[in-house]
Amino acid sequence: MAEPLKQMYNTTFITDLAYALALDPAELCSRVFDDQWEARELKARMRHITHCLAALLPDDYTAALARLRDGAPRLSAYRYETMVFPDFVEVYGLDHWEDSIAALEQFTEQSSGEFAIRSFLTRDLERGMRQMRLWADHPNVHVRRLASEGCRPRLPWASALPMLKRDPTPILPILEALRHDPAEYVRRSVANNLNDIAKDHAQVVIDQLRAWQTEAHPAIAWITHHSLRSLIKSGNPDALRLIGAEHGAPITVDDLRLTPETIAIGESIVCSCRITAQEACDVVIDYAIGFQKKNGTLAPKVFKWTRKTLNAGESITLRKQHSFRLISTRVYYPGEHQWAIQVNGVTMARIEFNLKPSIDSAVLPIT
Repeated sequence: MAEPLKQMYNTTFITDLAYALALDPAELCSRVFDDQWEARELKARMRHITHCLAALLPDDYTAALARLRDGAPRLSAYRYETMVFPDFVEVYGLDHWEDSIAALEQFTEQSSGEFAIRSFLTRDLERGMRQMRLWADHPNVHVRRLASEGCRPRLPWASALPMLKRDPTPILPILEALRHDPAEYVRRSVANNLNDIAKDHAQVVIDQLRAWQTEAHPAIAWITHHSLRSLIKSGNPDALRLIGAEHGAPITVDDLRLTPETIAIGESIVCSCRITAQEACDVVIDYAIGFQKKNGTLAPKVFKWTRKTLNAGESITLRKQHSFRLISTRVYYPGEHQWAIQVNGVTMARIEFNLKPSIDSAVLPIT
């Protein structure tokens, strides 16, 4: 299993951080690596480092921020680790708007302020979104991405923005400005933001993307598909229509098989099936796994598979492997599971399989 991301906050980084900020490395390491360090997860470690820095930097926020802004470029080789700088701004700088926003802009050029900016948006949404719109025209690609990523209503690992979940209208001018961005990195954020919005306001996203379809820019087709992925998985007819497919395609699914029918946690299973079209059609084929929950019920999760254009009477055979390796974002419970084939949002066939405990009895599901 890959080394947990939290391990990047190690002695080497903390020592380098101390030197960059003209602090005593031994003192900073002593404060950071306390008796509760090992129990902390990634963001808790970042926040703990922020508090340790505050204890050693000047008490005056503007003076402390000046030290951070001066020292940050000395750590330009680091990426995620240096998000401790924006985190410091989020914790201590909400009452110093202008200085803090300028610092977040600088720090984002070598890490990201996507988590930190959300506290400023919560404090003053109108003022914050004006700043995000300005950042959408910034020459630095990371700052332009921040304009979209920072206001995602459902940004993973981040604090919620309930006001933008209720009304995403302030986000739309930013996405308009970034939809043709030369960087795929930025356009992906635009699509992810729209996908977030779609979970609460499907019609807003449908209308926005429909308005963009008249544009010849090559990015629009990709943004459309990526923005609609959740709506497509749920079978939203308007979303399917926007990508040239129709809900309830005239197809049949047969010869559905799983190999093997029983696997252990940590192993993989292979699904194969045959799909036949009665009429010419575009099909978006996904698969859903009904995961066994602790209480014995099944919780389905839909995964992307493929998209095909079929002629009338044409058949294709598909094969897909899915791994049940241990991951930090899912707990596997032994028992009966289910594999379903979904075409254009409609479940066409299902089959059951069994998941056993890991062959290595020492390896337990991650909680």
